[in-house]
Amino acid sequence: MSSTASSPQRVLQPGGYNGNDSRSSSTSSSFLRPELESTETEEAELVSVSWNQDSSCFAAGTSHGFRIYNCEPFKETFRRDLKNGGFKIVEMLFRSNILALVGGGPNSQYPSTKVLIWDDHQSRCISEFSFRSEIRAVKLSRDWIVVVLEHKIYVYSFVDLRLLLQIETYANPRGLCCLSHDSDTSVLACPGLLRGEIRVEHFGLNMVQTINAHDASIACMTLTLDGLLLATASTKGTLIRIFNTMDGTRLQEVRRGVDRADIYSIALSPNVQWLAVSSDKGTVHIFSLRVRVVGEDSQSSENAALLTQGTYSNSLQGLVSPPTGTNPGSSLSFMRGVLPKYFSSEWSFAQFHVSEVTQFFAAFGSHNTVAITGMDGSFYRCSFDPVNGGEMVQLEHIHFLKTDNRPR
Repeated sequence: MSSTASSPQRVLQPGGYNGNDSRSSSTSSSFLRPELESTETEEAELVSVSWNQDSSCFAAGTSHGFRIYNCEPFKETFRRDLKNGGFKIVEMLFRSNILALVGGGPNSQYPSTKVLIWDDHQSRCISEFSFRSEIRAVKLSRDWIVVVLEHKIYVYSFVDLRLLLQIETYANPRGLCCLSHDSDTSVLACPGLLRGEIRVEHFGLNMVQTINAHDASIACMTLTLDGLLLATASTKGTLIRIFNTMDGTRLQEVRRGVDRADIYSIALSPNVQWLAVSSDKGTVHIFSLRVRVVGEDSQSSENAALLTQGTYSNSLQGLVSPPTGTNPGSSLSFMRGVLPKYFSSEWSFAQFHVSEVTQFFAAFGSHNTVAITGMDGSFYRCSFDPVNGGEMVQLEHIHFLKTDNRPR
């Protein structure tokens, strides 16, 4: 495979944001320059929604461009409407001016085989990566640009666009891949070479861990910010499992339900006390985690530093806290090993009901709140009782594609 890369004047320096396959990377010379669109066009269709790395805002790819929304308080902070069509992937880099864009949606003139690195401060494409097959996902961190194809993942340096690593994977049509975002750790998780297997790259330790997570194919996964814990679900969609990424040990298993479901999103709260799951069953579930409770920030930083130095214990000490008994279990759980497994399962602690006919994606906000975005253009913010659980309380419901939400 031959490839070339260039980065003029080291432009990949994020600033503040107000508001099988051969590939090549190059500067913006071949990029179709965006042209602003008249405000009197037909209403944009939603093509994609995606959270930024800390879930403080989200990006919406539309049939006419993209928009950025802040969550607390809810506000559309930026939009770019284009004549050349829209994007199926809009990946943010925290709140910086750098975004990764991949074309898609109705009448888009941007190819689905090319990643455009867009600097909105300069209002131009500063680099691009071209492939022979469709791009399934793009993930950004302060150090990497990660491009996910169906059977291969490419990892590039953010500074000089140098190709650092190629990873062969099991069929990955969902574009599954997740990164750590702690300054002291560098962790990547993606499907392995076998069905139900996950590969975890610990770049700081030069170590690869393989986890046999599920019998069925992986449907969804997420890492904690420090990369120490991994939560996964399979295409069966009944169980969510949490693993120690250092040694692959399964730390906890919770049950979404008994019937098969398509899992749309898994989110872990920053303090790793809660887990949120959304699916095609129309319910967002919140589970209480007992794998680790991070108290002071210094404790989290200390764990991350130990991980980077390679001295972090592979034992479960520090990762598993005493059972809290918060998640409900069956009254027949005393017959564990006799009755079917679901009788001894940990069920969800709190719930919020949404429509079953569209995809919803959940993330944690501040003060025991959950933000939920939907492919029907809905945004919900709701709160849950951390002591008693039960039905969550809706705090906010907004149709974010409406024109009265545009920045002023």
